[in-house]
Amino acid sequence: MARIKLDFSDKFLFSTIIPVRITDLNYGNHLANDKVLSIIHEARIQFFQHYGYSELDFAGVSVIMGDVAIEYKNQAFYGDELLIEIGVQDFSRVSFDIIYKISTEDKLIAKAKTGIVTFDYQQNKVVEVPQKIKDLFEVV
Repeated sequence: MARIKLDFSDKFLFSTIIPVRITDLNYGNHLANDKVLSIIHEARIQFFQHYGYSELDFAGVSVIMGDVAIEYKNQAFYGDELLIEIGVQDFSRVSFDIIYKISTEDKLIAKAKTGIVTFDYQQNKVVEVPQKIKDLFEVV
């Protein structure tokens, strides 16, 4: 079986630190795989807030997650401070990817990508990524 391999640039626009909580551990006493998704969700919210946006108001549209991929590299443990670095790439007419590099002071924990789709809940349909967002992230 082929393993997921995420290749992305080291061009990050934002970073935050999120500590591993006791509730983030699994039976093996390390960071649970499902909690990584929750942690990148928190980081994404902070990223959007940094630019003055939210998932429901992203320059006049909403966003939904179309897909996710996580490549686990090392274990993390209770009390580890996770540095989450975030960037954006691969814009299309109605979507783009958010990339995440998750590390501690001395090791890479995981790399992740979420496919973000711009959406209008009132019309219940996919809509174009606002030009304001493309300009913000310098999409050519």
